[in-house]
Amino acid sequence: MTAEGFLEGRRLQMARGVLLQCIMGGYPPARFYGSDDGDLALNADPQQIHRLPWSSQPRALAICDADELSGESSRLSTRGQLKQVIARYAARGLAPVVATELEFFVFAPNTDPTQPFQPPLGLDGRREDGHSAFSVSSNNGLRPFFSEVYACMAALGLPRDTFMHEMGVSQFEINLLHGDPLLLADQTFLFKHLLKEVALKHGLTVVCMAKPLAHTPGSSMHIHQSLVESATGRNVFSDEAGEPTAMFRHFIGGLQAGMADFTALFAPNVNSYQRLCHPYASPNNACWSHDNRAAGLRIPASSPVARRVENRLPGADANPYLAIAASLAAGLHGIENELEPAPAIQGEFAVPDSLSLPCTLHAALERLKRSQLAKELFGNEFIEGYVASKTMELTSFFDEITPWERRVLAAQA
Repeated sequence: MTAEGFLEGRRLQMARGVLLQCIMGGYPPARFYGSDDGDLALNADPQQIHRLPWSSQPRALAICDADELSGESSRLSTRGQLKQVIARYAARGLAPVVATELEFFVFAPNTDPTQPFQPPLGLDGRREDGHSAFSVSSNNGLRPFFSEVYACMAALGLPRDTFMHEMGVSQFEINLLHGDPLLLADQTFLFKHLLKEVALKHGLTVVCMAKPLAHTPGSSMHIHQSLVESATGRNVFSDEAGEPTAMFRHFIGGLQAGMADFTALFAPNVNSYQRLCHPYASPNNACWSHDNRAAGLRIPASSPVARRVENRLPGADANPYLAIAASLAAGLHGIENELEPAPAIQGEFAVPDSLSLPCTLHAALERLKRSQLAKELFGNEFIEGYVASKTMELTSFFDEITPWERRVLAAQA
């Protein structure tokens, strides 16, 4: 809308069905968002109004809450779902603290989607071949791109912890500083938007797919989580002696109880399961362990004051609001019901059937559809609408025949 209209406080409205729009642009049947498809109000968060530093023309972006015209948050809003989970913690005198680690690929432009992505040409005229993990080399020619990324992050108030080259070909990772879950979800969303916009200015393509390249590690969005007392800021996962508390165990127990039901929320696309079923430190399980990257729930080595649980299941393609909400909601479910986790695992291990997770989008959606826990925590309207939208996407995928099928199966008798 115009700056004048925004500053005058003009209300911006949007059809409810847009919140269930699938990634191809279509919509599930209207019964999933109200047969009238009435309007929602988009109310800007005053802390999340940003001048866009990469735009040559004056532009601003406002992150909004999607609210019913009667005033309450829409149950179809993922940002609203996260705010409700945070409120449930606040009612118990607790405040979650989270941090996200986002991985992504930087590629040359890809105008033909039937062809694989390629890294950009480096300063030496060659394309990176995958030998640059954790390297400080700058021969990939991306320094001007990253310089503008850093400058834009500073302009948007996005504090960064570390940036590094990851294990994949032209793959990178940023660690955002820990803080309030809603703030971190907003920052993760803004950072992904920033990446793509700045990349276009530099003739590059940033891809946040979970698995854009075969035989290469995929991209995750690990979520680090701890809980503090609202009044004191004390980490309730550690006691006065620095030992793990019962609340710490119950939080893990809740995650183990919910991860299989919530897999479709952490891994929302067909491609998500390419990452999970060909794991490079991307475990598709609900096991927990101290500092073992093969476990879906890892307890990083830290001091007692920083004791936290890392959920390693979500991919870079996950909705940050929904993934954080699902992870925190599962942990709270464990606390409220005093759920005990399975024994911790170390070293090489076999995943018990009870802690294995769905390995296809179809299986994950079927599990979510049947989940009473998901409906209790997020409401029937949201879960049924989400499944309907994702089922449309899965159907669209199955409507296409892949190059592998033509190459391998066409010659079969």
